[in-house]
Amino acid sequence: MVQRKGRSKLTLQCPPELLPFLRAHRDAQAAEREKAGDLWEEHDLVFTTRHGRPMERSEDYKAWKTLLKRAGVRDARLHDARHTAGTLLVEQGVHIRVVQEILGHARVTTTERYIHVAGALMQDASTRMGAALWGDG
Repeated sequence: MVQRKGRSKLTLQCPPELLPFLRAHRDAQAAEREKAGDLWEEHDLVFTTRHGRPMERSEDYKAWKTLLKRAGVRDARLHDARHTAGTLLVEQGVHIRVVQEILGHARVTTTERYIHVAGALMQDASTRMGAALWGDG
């Protein structure tokens, strides 16, 4: 569970394909914990320094920028990844209320501002409306 701005807690969902990577990271972190010995500080974090302390915000930023460059995609803020995630979920047919829960928004209107409707979705909507009004032809 993750504490969020409101009073309720948020359960993070994780694609099954991500689990092996998280398990490998946990194993690597256990080795770091053992190597650090008494220098390890337990903060119950997934991503830490080599001594268990919270990472500096700039490290996360640097890793994000490196990832974008390696992937060959345009420069973007880390927060933009939330917009991308919301848009991808909607494009996969996930109901906006589910996307709202995943993103942790209290109001669906906030989620609606995150979603960017792609041309393919607009074309699909047009095709469906045509089929509803005039049949499949």
